[in-house]
Amino acid sequence: MPITDLQLQALAQEATQRLTTGDFEGAEPLLAQLVAVRPNAGQALHLLGQARLKLGRFAEAREPLERAAKFLPKEVAAQINYAGCLTVLGEHEASLWALDRAAKLKPDDPAITHNRGRALEALGRVEEAERAYGDALAVDHRLMPSLIARAGLLEARGDWIGALADLDMALVSRPDDAHLRLRRGELLLRQGDWMRGLPDYEARLELPDERYRPALPRWRGEPLDGQLLVYPEQPDIDGDAARRDTLMLARGVDAVIQCGEILAGWLAGPTVRRDDPLTGFAAAAPLRSLPYLLGWSADAPPPPPALRDPGAGAAHDPVVGDDTWETHLAACRGIATTIRLPGTPDWLWGRQEGASPWYRSLTLLPERGRPAHSGS
Repeated sequence: MPITDLQLQALAQEATQRLTTGDFEGAEPLLAQLVAVRPNAGQALHLLGQARLKLGRFAEAREPLERAAKFLPKEVAAQINYAGCLTVLGEHEASLWALDRAAKLKPDDPAITHNRGRALEALGRVEEAERAYGDALAVDHRLMPSLIARAGLLEARGDWIGALADLDMALVSRPDDAHLRLRRGELLLRQGDWMRGLPDYEARLELPDERYRPALPRWRGEPLDGQLLVYPEQPDIDGDAARRDTLMLARGVDAVIQCGEILAGWLAGPTVRRDDPLTGFAAAAPLRSLPYLLGWSADAPPPPPALRDPGAGAAHDPVVGDDTWETHLAACRGIATTIRLPGTPDWLWGRQEGASPWYRSLTLLPERGRPAHSGS
């Protein structure tokens, strides 16, 4: 039975009302019904596409948004929403085309220019993307998405000063943003600037993630009436990263170390397991916070942890390997060890190469110096 114009008008009013109240689930079928009757109604197509975007149904949103962009060629929002949908679907070339149309309708719009940068970056056209972010920032020098995105590109090409300047500007507007503080901290630490980087690096502990946290007060360097627990933050305490952090960082403090069975067999000091009761402990600190809490220097960290069987005096072949817990164990035992660092090494190594202060028998070999064929 055909729908009258009056019924269509009522349908449109109800759909609009539901959209206004955020009821996208209720509005979507009404708009779909309206579009089925009026397939060339640009505004209805646009609203249907937006409702599906809000519902996370991006593949279904693509077709009505594409048609809306066609039937509403002078409406900026129609072009932008179509481009945004294409971006989510990974169709970056088409997204760039839609954004170029939007830019012609609204030149010098920083949001459109930023989104062009995103599309260009996704297509691997990083120089053009950097220029696009710069153009957006020339209009709005505090545009947060462009500051953050350009900082990543600048850091990737080694311009850490420019990246740091963008992060500093972003933090002017959002000084309590833990993600931004952590990014700035990691950037500074990779340059060997522990004095400024370590406080920002503590922002990682404010983020909701899968980081392990024992049910104890967090130690902030104060005197304690009870034992201190130090622990790796990784959920898998027997994984390589947790073992490596334990060997590298469980030093310079009178504490009980939380670790797995294998490392407990090597470490001479007191240890506990993850499933042991934490009675008698006054507070806990993650191993990666010790450099900050104890004021370590990157050039002179405390001596490594004592081992039950260091192998002192015994003859050992030199060890060459990657930055794993086994090579750390060899270095901790006093065996001549060379660690081959990856292209982006852990910030704990700083900008070091050659002899390392972390272990007296350790040599660091950056990736550029890696032999073409070498064994572990």
